[in-house]
Amino acid sequence: MSNTRKEHDLLGDRDVPADAYYGVQTLRAFENFNITGVRLHQFDTFINAFAQVKKAAALANHEVGALDGKIKDAIVAACDEIIAGALHDQFIVDMIQGGAGTSTNMNVNEVIANRALEILGHQKGEYQYCHPNNHVNHGQSTNDAYPTALHVALDGYIERLIGSLQKLHDSFARKSKEFGDKLKMGRTHLQDATPLTLGQEFSGYVAQLDHGLARLQDALKYLYELPLGGTAVGTGLNSHPDFAVKAAAQLAQLSGLPFVTAPNKFEALGGRDAAVFASGALKTLAASLNKIANDVRWLASGPRCGLGEIKIPENEPGSSIMPGKVNPTQCEALSMVCCQVFGNDVTINMAGASGNFELNVYMPVIAYNLLQSVRLLGDACNSFNDHCAVGIEPVPEKIDYFLHHSLMLVTALNRKIGYENAAKVAKTAYKNDKSLRETAIELGLLSGEEFDALVVPADMVHPK
Repeated sequence: MSNTRKEHDLLGDRDVPADAYYGVQTLRAFENFNITGVRLHQFDTFINAFAQVKKAAALANHEVGALDGKIKDAIVAACDEIIAGALHDQFIVDMIQGGAGTSTNMNVNEVIANRALEILGHQKGEYQYCHPNNHVNHGQSTNDAYPTALHVALDGYIERLIGSLQKLHDSFARKSKEFGDKLKMGRTHLQDATPLTLGQEFSGYVAQLDHGLARLQDALKYLYELPLGGTAVGTGLNSHPDFAVKAAAQLAQLSGLPFVTAPNKFEALGGRDAAVFASGALKTLAASLNKIANDVRWLASGPRCGLGEIKIPENEPGSSIMPGKVNPTQCEALSMVCCQVFGNDVTINMAGASGNFELNVYMPVIAYNLLQSVRLLGDACNSFNDHCAVGIEPVPEKIDYFLHHSLMLVTALNRKIGYENAAKVAKTAYKNDKSLRETAIELGLLSGEEFDALVVPADMVHPK
């Protein structure tokens, strides 16, 4: 028995491995595009999304009378197997490829067609019975199928990210409540500022994550609009007039998400604005997470020669030469992920702006970077939460030391002795290495009793 089968496309005949579910076009793409080393099968959610799209298309095409019932059933069965995790190793094309994603679309079409052929009782490659283009891709083009699959995949990944982010949000919310009354010094410009509570400081992080969750929900709203049914240029040529609406309805039913057909297919194919907007939400979230990670790293710096106002879990030894050193590795890892997302966003912005007329051919690089960003952020949020955030503890003695030695407590004197006199107290105390209280008394500006009544850190953490 031969270990290859012969397949034909417009460029001629090629031998394809006999046991392969992909076909000749996938093989050519595999040979032509070895760019990132990252294959389609490394994004399982994207594969499953494509299978959902092809399943919905088959159901819709059958509903409008454009696809035989037996072929529809075989395509649906093949798609269900893929969605369940089968045949993922057959999706071998590089994530970055020319042709607006045609290689990916054909990889999907060929795998589904060949598995459907087996279900129908035929051999792989006997495309006269179930064809990758004529049947699996019926009423579709790469130009509408690829971005539709991307939208479906992104919805899945973003929903997963929302779950991870919510968990991190809840951990910081608990810490904010737990640290609610712990007075500490604030800092602006990395310099001493006026007091606040550790709980108030952490409440800022909670609010940032609240806003991040809201922005992700906003991004989903635009991703629910699907290009499917626009075919090549947005006109819907070669698709049934009812196909777009019915296919979107099928996808909504299959996924449980509120997918609808895009009201304007020319925008849906020619622009990638929904993807660019989603990337913007991810980029903004990354900015928030990077700020939080760096604040935690600063607050935990030390343990003796840094700020050291909080303790974070010790996950692993931190140095190959310095014994006993433990580094804030979770903070660093999260920050690195954020840097990657920032770079991905630049790529996505440029790619989104580079479409021409009725098509943006940069869909593969948009997909590659966007799927990477959302997956990285989700995984990093889980890691940072589980190995850092949940274990944050205050260091009271360090917090209290900074609180009672800060010169910026002098701000409480402004309304009594004026800004200039208060500044004089702070500068003189710093120069002479004396306390604010002692200096104010020596300068004859306040009595000790007056100073004690005015400088009460607990009264400085709210309007008064």
